[in-house]
Amino acid sequence: MAKSCKGLAMELVMCLSKTDCVKIENRPFRECAGEKVPSISSECVGLRETYFNCKRGQVDMRARIRGNKGY
Repeated sequence: MAKSCKGLAMELVMCLSKTDCVKIENRPFRECAGEKVPSISSECVGLRETYFNCKRGQVDMRARIRGNKGY
C-alpha cells in the first residue's frame, strides 16, 4: 500500500516541473505545490488534490481494510 500513490507523486512532480514557479522563479517543488491556482496550472492543482486524498486513504482505517484506490 505504500506504493499505491507513487504514480500520482511522479505525475505531480512532472507537472510542477513544467510550471513557471519552478522554471523561472527557481523555487523548490515543495513551495510551488502549496501555491494557489494562478501560479500553477489547474491540472497540477487536480493532481495535488488527488495525491492528498491518496495519502489520506493510507491513514484511514476503513480504506486500509478495503485497500487504497490505486492509481
